[in-house]
Amino acid sequence: MAVNTSADAPLPVGEVSRLIGRWIDRLGAVWVEGQITQLSRRPGAGVVFLTLRDPSHDISVGVTCYRQVFDAVADVVSEGARVVVQAKPEWYAPRGQLSLRASEIRPVGVGELLARLEQLKKSLAGEGLFAPERKKTLPFLPQLIGLVCGRASAAERDVLENARHRWPAVRFEVRNVPVQGVHAVPQVVQAVKELDALDDVDVIIVARGGGSVEDLLPFSDEQLVRAVAACRTPVVSAIGHEPDTPLLDYVADLRASTPTDAAKKVVPDVGEEYERVQWLRDRARRSVEAFVDREERGLRHALARPVMEDPHRMIEVREEQVTALADRGRRTLGHLLDRAASELSHTHARVVALSPAATLKRGYAVLQKADGDVVRAADEVAADEVLRARVAEGEFTVRVEHVPVGNVLAEDVPVGNGNVGNENVGNGNQESA
Repeated sequence: MAVNTSADAPLPVGEVSRLIGRWIDRLGAVWVEGQITQLSRRPGAGVVFLTLRDPSHDISVGVTCYRQVFDAVADVVSEGARVVVQAKPEWYAPRGQLSLRASEIRPVGVGELLARLEQLKKSLAGEGLFAPERKKTLPFLPQLIGLVCGRASAAERDVLENARHRWPAVRFEVRNVPVQGVHAVPQVVQAVKELDALDDVDVIIVARGGGSVEDLLPFSDEQLVRAVAACRTPVVSAIGHEPDTPLLDYVADLRASTPTDAAKKVVPDVGEEYERVQWLRDRARRSVEAFVDREERGLRHALARPVMEDPHRMIEVREEQVTALADRGRRTLGHLLDRAASELSHTHARVVALSPAATLKRGYAVLQKADGDVVRAADEVAADEVLRARVAEGEFTVRVEHVPVGNVLAEDVPVGNGNVGNENVGNGNQESA
């Protein structure tokens, strides 16, 4: 379709439409899968008109086929059915409209649908959307519950009645949407997103009654599964009956077998909770009473001990021990001091007895030469040598008359006899001691 155009040389609308038609005519036939949303079979008309829609996306395309092509599947195909169509794209130039000319229509069987769902399930599980660690815990007592269900449906009635019977104060935020057909997926997805955006909603329940596999297909749609996986609010799946397991059951935070079961799992029973509270109160009371009784027995046992009956007894015993130890220490120290004093007296007496002063008091004298040397032997002095004699009460000088011959010791010669002169006695030259 590469053509040269400009603002000064534009193409007419008809030419553009014709060129588009020529390009589309070169396209070959394709197999297309979708869901029939509109079906028009006019009596006597040789052409059947229908609209084929992609359930996962809001995209539709018109399909036309000859009556004999549709009559081959008319008994098993109706609005809402999934079909596989072999068609060739066509361009209707007068209206600028694209459509498909079907040459064969095949209904999608249940087995084929289940196989495709199993393949989609494995793909989503591989992404981790069904992982247990992604599951969120439901609140114990939700204040506001979001409910997505069909208008005036049995599922809505079961959830509301059972929940309010169990807990009369519970509140609901209800979104009524189609739960089957071509408009179910986008409206259910929109309702879930609206409820998830409300801060007051504590949990969301998606509920639907039983139905065939085809009726429950919207709840296995990939778009819905991803929308529930992205919710920050816990989601409960309550689709169909116990055997029904759409993909929504795997991605939801909790699966309920029926809408009634969802109400029981989401809302606690006020009677059961009251009984549980009573049981816990009784258990707590028994535990406290047993604890008090045990402590009282321990207290009585402690008070029965002698030390508790007479608390001062232990102090008195210790006081007596302390007093006895103090007296013993005092006596021991006294004995030690007395012994030390006695030893000191004896030592002092011996020191005094052996001191030079005591010797002098007994009448002895110390003779010293002029240079101060003490005379110890007779041969140490000479005749006429003047010595200094020191006695107990003073000192005086003496003169040696002659040195005796032999071994006579100086202390054997009495002072003042004829052998030693005492020139200075009484002459005023006596030195004071």
